[in-house]
Amino acid sequence: MINTGKLAGKTLFITGASRGIGKAIALKAAADGANIVIASKTAEKHSKLEGTIYATAQEVEKAGGKALPCIVDVRNDEQVKAAVEAAVKEFGGIDIVVNNASSIYLTSVGNTDMKKYDLMNGVIARGTFLVSKECLPYLKKSSHAHILNLAPKFGSEARWFQYHTAYTIAKYGSSMCTLGMSEEFKRYNIAVNALWPNKLISTAAVTMLAGQNSYVISRKPEIMSDAAYLILSRDPKEATGNFYIDDEFLIANGITDMKQYSCVPGNEDKIMELDTWIDAAVEKMKKIDS
Repeated sequence: MINTGKLAGKTLFITGASRGIGKAIALKAAADGANIVIASKTAEKHSKLEGTIYATAQEVEKAGGKALPCIVDVRNDEQVKAAVEAAVKEFGGIDIVVNNASSIYLTSVGNTDMKKYDLMNGVIARGTFLVSKECLPYLKKSSHAHILNLAPKFGSEARWFQYHTAYTIAKYGSSMCTLGMSEEFKRYNIAVNALWPNKLISTAAVTMLAGQNSYVISRKPEIMSDAAYLILSRDPKEATGNFYIDDEFLIANGITDMKQYSCVPGNEDKIMELDTWIDAAVEKMKKIDS
């Protein structure tokens, strides 16, 4: 998808931007000439995970943007506040917040360690709330203010939640932030929306859960960054409080070729795996359980 230049000069505060979807969104915006605050924990190379905030910063600069790498654990109030202050000092303000940082353990209730429960809820639900709260004073001053949460729409199929109740609680916390903040922030002309993938995205988390060959049944992170780019390029008055699905949103905006996002060419119409909290996935599970 071709960039339009609408994010030129805008400052994006992106959590979890050292790899995966967060990094893809950062690079997409950087191609417009945006300022990117890379708010992530990974400052040194990890034995099992690719990417650091500094490596991503170099790629952002190479893509045409300006970068500010910040070591941030979104559970840490002081680190978040310090990164926000650094962003404002460096770029003069904050226009867009992308709450992408996540932690995932798909465990049953009996097999969920409470430290992992606290980690998921601290990073996803509390992190979304905290980062949005600290950026709010500067979003109010922006003429192009957006918050985009990587969160699913609400559903009511109990059998779907049974496989990972703790993770669902955390992600739905971010979803509730989307609903509550979208209504509360309307008066400030701040758009708050959520984005979620229809099918698996090839990320470190998916590889950890589904194995090294999971890319065969996954899409590239660029499908999410293209959708995010379109959402964040719009006037904040156009839409708020929405839960968008990546491919549905792209198709509605004239981008119909989903094959370009397949990690393996030719797999789009064959074995691409549906993501969590997607209606079609619930129906698929019903058939399996029957």
